[in-house]
Amino acid sequence: MRKSYIQTFLQNNILVRYILSIGFLLASLLIGMSIGSISIPVMDILQIVGGQLFRYQPSSTIDPMYTNIIMEIRLPRVLLAGLVGASLAMSGTAFQGLLRNPLADPYTLGVSSGASLGAVITIFFSLTLPLLGMFTLPVFSIATAILTMMIVLLFARRIDRSMKVETIILTGIIFSSFLGSLISLMIALTGDELRQIIGWLLGSVSMRGWSYITLILPFFIFGSILLMLNGRELNALSFGEERAQHLGVNVQRRKLLILAAGSMLTGSAVAVSGTIGFVGLVVPHFCRLLWGPDHRHLLPLSALVGAAFLILADTAARMIISPSELPIGVITSLIGAPIFAIILMKNKRGRR
Repeated sequence: MRKSYIQTFLQNNILVRYILSIGFLLASLLIGMSIGSISIPVMDILQIVGGQLFRYQPSSTIDPMYTNIIMEIRLPRVLLAGLVGASLAMSGTAFQGLLRNPLADPYTLGVSSGASLGAVITIFFSLTLPLLGMFTLPVFSIATAILTMMIVLLFARRIDRSMKVETIILTGIIFSSFLGSLISLMIALTGDELRQIIGWLLGSVSMRGWSYITLILPFFIFGSILLMLNGRELNALSFGEERAQHLGVNVQRRKLLILAAGSMLTGSAVAVSGTIGFVGLVVPHFCRLLWGPDHRHLLPLSALVGAAFLILADTAARMIISPSELPIGVITSLIGAPIFAIILMKNKRGRR
């Protein structure tokens, strides 16, 4: 199929891609902070946030209530949504490039379910390790996410020595269902923690606050840097392992690094927001169509677009049945499931 003029223009102009992506993210941040039960003018938001960043006194005409709403409720909420969206989008981009399949993402590979199981175990048993403290939850989620990814790969290898992409994805879906049943069993056995676990599993960034940003931020920085440092290797691996090896890539080592970094991003995102599906599927596919397949740029661009997408999804979740809220996972699934079906049908037609 021939590329449109817009696609060709965007793929040949790197600066334009970043300007559009950053502009989209900034617009979504302002929309997320402005819209709510109390609407706050954009100029007031800029003055409030600018005053906090650059240590100057905002105009005396700004209502102090606006400052409290922005700094204590909406700003941490949109930042957390942005970090979660960026984490899931980057990990989805990495998994799709590594496995050479647009259907691969943390949700379909079972990584999200593994991370969810670790988080539910932590909540269920009220675990707090002495050396980790508040970081017990994300560390357990990351550990179970990585462990799940390794088990999926080992199991897929036992089924098919060539480890075809379809086998890995189907194995991931099987493990995702199995781990989901374990989570359901724990919910059935729980007592007082029931509401907390169910509310967390539905996916939300509501009322999390600055402490949750502190939880995800170090893992996001480390995982995203690790993936972006492997952008060239992902480009080589997307053509196949044999070709990558001929180009001088240490395939096994790079695969483990990319899988570990993607699982780290997924685990930390799931730990602070719950299970939010399809972000790692929809955003990378959309960005690849617009920006092209070069992972050196595709990874950071997916992070920007993924952050903006989840902020807007969270804003929609707040407003659709206002003053009540929908779980953010409901919005992403309503958008992601039809797109998943469209990608699947396109792949089937392409093979024919």
